[in-house]
Amino acid sequence: QVQLAESGGGSVQAGGSLRLTCGASGLTYSSTYCMSWFRQGPGQGRERVARLNNRSGQTYYADSVRGRFTISQDNAKNTLYLQMNSLKREDTAMYYCAARVGNCAGFRQPADYAYWGQGTQVTVSS
Repeated sequence: QVQLAESGGGSVQAGGSLRLTCGASGLTYSSTYCMSWFRQGPGQGRERVARLNNRSGQTYYADSVRGRFTISQDNAKNTLYLQMNSLKREDTAMYYCAARVGNCAGFRQPADYAYWGQGTQVTVSS
């Protein structure tokens, strides 16, 4: 059973940085996973902001975060990261780590992902 656990959220002023961490367990070494970060702001739906194919390393970002956020992985530690720079107030949200078995392409809706962490809150103030 895949289990995910996020950490690293907090409060930061606009223009600041945070790094989110997602610890993963139960992953099968030989399998392909699409590892993603989603966020859900107040009164909003859950949107995917970044994703990474764990075998190819290929990444993709939502337009709203491209150039500011970086998704990466440390396979030795079974850990996924989201480095967030130049944070804006509109980045305020609960951030979730999610995983699905298989490739990333074409699967960006929350329902496409079977495994979720509990979320970590990011609050950006001006």
